[in-house]
Amino acid sequence: MSIVTLVGNPREGSRTRAVAVAAAEAVGSRVGYEGPYDAVDLSALGPHVLSPTPSADVEVALELVTEASVLVVASPTYKGTYTGLLKAFLDRLRPDALAGRVALPLLVMGDPAHSLAVEVHLRPLLVELGATVPTPGLAVLESQIPRLEEVLAAWAVRVAPQVASVLGAGVTS
Repeated sequence: MSIVTLVGNPREGSRTRAVAVAAAEAVGSRVGYEGPYDAVDLSALGPHVLSPTPSADVEVALELVTEASVLVVASPTYKGTYTGLLKAFLDRLRPDALAGRVALPLLVMGDPAHSLAVEVHLRPLLVELGATVPTPGLAVLESQIPRLEEVLAAWAVRVAPQVASVLGAGVTS
């Protein structure tokens, strides 16, 4: 088993990355995964994702994403949905590239009015790529970040049994 975090924030060192990595670790610990946790941070790959010439770094990132057992896909909410950078990266995948993979969509947002964006926009994109998305997506408000550990612990308790079921793994308490 492997757990990979895909971060679609164009800014390096973002809160989105911190939330996504913590979410991956929270659910991973509940399904008995001990690591390593890999992260594909698109902030470092932005210019290469949009380049018409092939990039070895982008190819490595695509391979990590398509070989993950569990993929936490995270983005800040821009204009009510995920970033264009995340979409451009995922557009490089063939239609069934995430078949057999569990995907957990996650959006970080400033306004609770955007909470449905994770279900309405990001989840369908992952399903279109063939991923199994066994749980509702996670919408994290910026105001929740100071108590992120508590938020993610409650979320992991809810989603870990569904993830474990798809993976054929057990859940630890």
